Amino acid sequence: MAWWPDGGFLMMMMTIISFVQAEDSNRFFDLRVTYGNVSVTKYVPPTRVILINGKFPGPELYLVTNDNLIINVHNDLDEPFLLSWNGLHLKRNSYQDGVYGTTCPIPPGKNYTYAFHLEDQIGSFFYFPSLAVQKAAGGFGAIRILSRPGTPVPFPQPAGDFTILIGDWYTGEDHKDLKARLDGGRMIPRPYSVLINGNEDTASTSLTVDKGKTYRFRISNVGLQLSLNFEILGHMLKLVEVEGTYTIQTKFTSLDIHVGQSYSVLVTMDQPPQNYSIVVGTRFTDSRSTNRIILHYSNSKSSKFVPNRQPDNDIDFSIKQARSIKTNLTASRQRQDAQGSYHYGRIKISRTLILESSAGVVNRKQRYAINGVSFVPADTPLKLADYFKIKGVFKVGSIPDKPGRAGIRLETAVMGVHHKDFLEIVFQNREKYVQTYHLDGYNFWVVGIGNRWSTWSHASRRDYNLRDAISRSTTQVYPKSWTAIYVAFDNVGMWNFRSEFWARQYLGQQFYFRVHSPANSSRDEYPLPKNALLCGRASNRHRRDFIP
Repeated sequence: MAWWPDGGFLMMMMTIISFVQAEDSNRFFDLRVTYGNVSVTKYVPPTRVILINGKFPGPELYLVTNDNLIINVHNDLDEPFLLSWNGLHLKRNSYQDGVYGTTCPIPPGKNYTYAFHLEDQIGSFFYFPSLAVQKAAGGFGAIRILSRPGTPVPFPQPAGDFTILIGDWYTGEDHKDLKARLDGGRMIPRPYSVLINGNEDTASTSLTVDKGKTYRFRISNVGLQLSLNFEILGHMLKLVEVEGTYTIQTKFTSLDIHVGQSYSVLVTMDQPPQNYSIVVGTRFTDSRSTNRIILHYSNSKSSKFVPNRQPDNDIDFSIKQARSIKTNLTASRQRQDAQGSYHYGRIKISRTLILESSAGVVNRKQRYAINGVSFVPADTPLKLADYFKIKGVFKVGSIPDKPGRAGIRLETAVMGVHHKDFLEIVFQNREKYVQTYHLDGYNFWVVGIGNRWSTWSHASRRDYNLRDAISRSTTQVYPKSWTAIYVAFDNVGMWNFRSEFWARQYLGQQFYFRVHSPANSSRDEYPLPKNALLCGRASNRHRRDFIP
């Protein structure tokens, strides 16, 4: 589509904005997606990466609670492209989620304009390319959502605010080669290295701080597979926010940040003036990698620094840390669930799901599954098929609520949920690897994390945190253990649930929740946008009237 086609786009935006209050602000972004050669390290030749506005990582998006976002994305790649918004709550608007189950890809040489509203959301998030294995080539960037002026924040204004994107990286390997391996039925190897803000060779990179002042660090794991540990040697990390939720302010020497997760910490510069290492290292792997940048005190007269160290692989320590992360119930302007605010422990459970991952070979190709179902993308985005009532694209209920004993089958898996259902979901991990799962469009309460070598049972509920469990959109499940969450399905739409281990996601470890309201009202779900791209079996369909 063109930028202003006969005023149609402007009319569409005015209609969308009419859904929200007139005093809410509108923010416009223009993002151009290109390839570029970037040296992430001096040890290998420049690598082809995906740039956003010529940058790797892409530009950080600075937003404010209740903003209306209009984001025009130009695709100058030689392949289709989509951006998705990790952790953002697109209320009543899964059409703008930016995953293939809801949104047609942007063709090469074309553009698409996302339009959505940030409803009572603050915190640290990121955007990323959701198609194929493009995430392995970059295309990601940070998102920072600030509170409205005058809204109390549960800590003093820091002297500075740093964003740090960390992640594993396939140095020297093109994302198309990785995709070809997966399409050929072979699993890709583990990533080779760790990047900090798009750089593997960061020993000469430094952040300058003043002694005695406190700074905020926003850290997101934008990688493809590995859990990472973040530490500033000699300094304590005071955790204050996790994926849009203010936390009880607990101090840690280091933080485990699993793939897809985001954290904010406050750090006070209370050490003797010199250089200190900010260390990022892999966790729970046999082959260990670390990277570091330098924290430089402005009044330091010494060029020496406290060197990095290798994080250990203590899973019990990590479990204890995860259980200690809780919601700050006294903080103002927290997102409150419509079905009972923070009294989530008193809400009647509508249904219990037990989700278990598995791996196997199907038709001589490696596949991964949840409850025995390995997801296969349809020829038409599921949300469009649902809107146009196109039969044969997917079937609601094509994935069971609990794991069975049968092998893996291929299916375009969709699980039906009624609007306002309140579900208990248990992730059972029988493998030796840490797993991480994400649910688009929602936060959920992490009410229970099992010990090592434990299996969930009804008796496990006795140890649930039903008062101040952390609310987030991405959770880890430790090896030979389980994690339990509560989620209020109050956001109508088609929402992606996936493994954040990206190769597993690509090979089937995902499905969609169809959250349905029989009212068919714009108060529950926004209509199909007038500028929506149509593809697959929806290509020749006509949009119904756009009803505000």
